[in-house]
Amino acid sequence: MVIKKPNEIKSSEITDEKTYLNRRNFIRAGLLAGTTLATAGVYRFINPPPPKAVVTAEIQNIIKPTDFRTEEKLNTFEEITNYNNYYEFSTSKTAVAREAEDFITRPWTVEVGGLVQKPKTFDIEDLLKFDQEERIYRFRCVEGWSMVIPWIGFPLKKILDSVKPLGAAKYVAFETLYDSKQMQSSFSAGIALPYVEGLRLDEAAHPLTILATGLYGKQMPNQNGAPIRLIVPWKYGFKSIKSVVKITLTDQEPPTTWNIAAPSEYGFYSNVNPNVRHPRWSQATENRIGEYTRRSTLLFNGYAEQVESLYSEMDLKRFF
Repeated sequence: MVIKKPNEIKSSEITDEKTYLNRRNFIRAGLLAGTTLATAGVYRFINPPPPKAVVTAEIQNIIKPTDFRTEEKLNTFEEITNYNNYYEFSTSKTAVAREAEDFITRPWTVEVGGLVQKPKTFDIEDLLKFDQEERIYRFRCVEGWSMVIPWIGFPLKKILDSVKPLGAAKYVAFETLYDSKQMQSSFSAGIALPYVEGLRLDEAAHPLTILATGLYGKQMPNQNGAPIRLIVPWKYGFKSIKSVVKITLTDQEPPTTWNIAAPSEYGFYSNVNPNVRHPRWSQATENRIGEYTRRSTLLFNGYAEQVESLYSEMDLKRFF
């Protein structure tokens, strides 16, 4: 993922939509918890499809030149929200948006604990206001295919600093929501659920690592990891865990879902590296959604200058 350094977003630009969407989530939750008198027709009537987003001059003005500048063209809102990996809903990238349409994201909390002085459970509304200067980041996401996405979020380090990690803490573990009433089974997904991920503490505290709460100036779409997800732009996309409910600081390397499923194919670090071949395919090139030819994959996704010092004494082929 390629990222730009954060810039301000006026709160007036998104507050009204959050208020509207929060109310819609409340109504949706009430309907699902109610009696069978709530018909599918009524449900669809009060849950119309979200409005389409375009790259307006306003959005372009928010994304200003910075130290992490990229000149690459943004993918469209429709591309970003209709081609997704989210196995809890579907193993088909083009079906996730449809299957996640009714996902309930309010109420929502994120528990942060483990080896910290001040464990805390954050309400999603508190996290949305965590950084009063809301920020937009322009990323390139890589999973063999890639997109350029303008996420809204804030540095994960802000949460880590607020809970005050203990000296023994070396890693950060993440866990996503798993609700069998809203999501498919582990058997259907083909992976163990809930989905889990992890970073070294220094990776988690890096300024390029963020918690994203939206994209294109809008509240995070369900299929993209609503209401809050991790983004680690120099790693393959599966490291950027969606719909986070738990963050735990630990002194042990935490398990990760794809490493559990196929340890010979998916390592703990999963840094974007064209020189490390996946056992079943080359990672030297990637396919940008919306383009017809493949392009060369960049070491650390183009962020070597910012992050290579994290791995200066590591064999990147061994610690893949």
